[in-house]
Amino acid sequence: MSVERVSVRRGLYQDSVTLMQLSRDVGASTGVTAALVAMATDLNLDVLTAMGFQVPADLDSANELLIAIRADSAAAADLGLARADELLAAPRRTPAAGAGSAPQPRTIGSLVRTSGSGLALISVPGQHAFTEAMDALESDCDVLIFSDNVSVQQEIDLKEVAAERGRLVMGPDCGTAVVGGIGLGFAHTLDAGPVGLVAASGTGAQQVLCLLDAAGVGITAALGVGGRDLSEAVAGRSSIAAIRMLDDDPATELILVVSKPPADAIGRQLRELAGQLRTPVQFALLGPGEPDLTAATEQALARLGRGVPSWPSWIADGRPARAGGALRGLFCGGTLCDEAMLIASAELGAVYSNTPLRSDWTLDESLRADGHYMIDFGDDALTRGRPHPMIDPSLRTRYLQAALDDARSAVILLDVVLGHGAHSDPVAELLPLVENSAVPVVVSVIGARRDPQSLNESASRLHRAGASAFTSNAAAARHALALIRKADA
Repeated sequence: MSVERVSVRRGLYQDSVTLMQLSRDVGASTGVTAALVAMATDLNLDVLTAMGFQVPADLDSANELLIAIRADSAAAADLGLARADELLAAPRRTPAAGAGSAPQPRTIGSLVRTSGSGLALISVPGQHAFTEAMDALESDCDVLIFSDNVSVQQEIDLKEVAAERGRLVMGPDCGTAVVGGIGLGFAHTLDAGPVGLVAASGTGAQQVLCLLDAAGVGITAALGVGGRDLSEAVAGRSSIAAIRMLDDDPATELILVVSKPPADAIGRQLRELAGQLRTPVQFALLGPGEPDLTAATEQALARLGRGVPSWPSWIADGRPARAGGALRGLFCGGTLCDEAMLIASAELGAVYSNTPLRSDWTLDESLRADGHYMIDFGDDALTRGRPHPMIDPSLRTRYLQAALDDARSAVILLDVVLGHGAHSDPVAELLPLVENSAVPVVVSVIGARRDPQSLNESASRLHRAGASAFTSNAAAARHALALIRKADA
């Protein structure tokens, strides 16, 4: 019989990214079957009740922190709570201030003004991100907004103020950036080099960055601008600013713009801008008739006069696809999912997906579909109140098991994203399922050579378990299609 503990901690705040990682770490404790460490916002209270916990009666406000544990024994539940408190305390330990020390800044703006910081990273619930970001901008600081659920109008307002002040807003929902050689958000260990990246796509940027790294080419910067920046409403405000910044950087020899297709008028505006700059600009825009991200990276290498390597792959033999079965794609990265879907649908026809998300879409509905499907588990609808699957892949893992058990599955297509901020060992979550799979499993492993999880070792472990692994997501999708063609021949 399971045991539950739900506790409230007052006077304690942590940002959402930290709490997502804490929830994952506490959930991994021995005997713990479910864990949530979160601020008591309305959204998180909904998640709490959806997980089967009761909202504590002594809860007073959204500024309080909740710890909810379900375990297989009272001792395990108590240890889970103790582990949560230990992890919450660790980041807060700072040297004691001496007599006469200045008080600690209490706002982003005051911190910027006292420290002279040039960049503020905002990672708070979306409804509060606008206020914090505007405070930073008004203190003459560039801003990276990791938070999602910021309204389009707020994004426009922030980017207009940034333009007036000669500053840059990266985001909202900016998951990846490299500034001054430092990776922010989901990041990789990369060398300095001649390419400057402007990206309205998180995992799209990661794929390109990692392919460049495999080719021995480094970057000057990677500036994420948020997935809506090239929409008609936002009008490319941050993309234009970021392109101009990179053009002013003498170390940047090529500017590479990575995105899904922009609004027509915005695309024309960017191309007109590109023709006015000293630095050549190449566009890597996913969409029908456009090169995939690997092909776009190869074109960038050619423009730099660099050779195109054989992209590393580890191909497994022995598991045939099921004749007449369907392709099942389960992705942590939204752009990786989109790219695979574009490649697959050109050959297979209709591919069911949550991208773009229908208002009546449900995850279980898509997994009951008889045909091919591609699911983005990083979509906002599937990450409300839970960690991004690159941090905690447990939801994807659960549905992977369902796909493996489904007799209609012909081939399973997955991604694994390595790097700083991601799960410390995402391959370990997959190995037991891959080893016991009756159908081929094909995995794109997105990582740089010096990432902490080890690209080569991660791919090799998957290969030893019977999966085929590719550093090119496009190559992984095409290999999955080839397996289906062979089975249906």
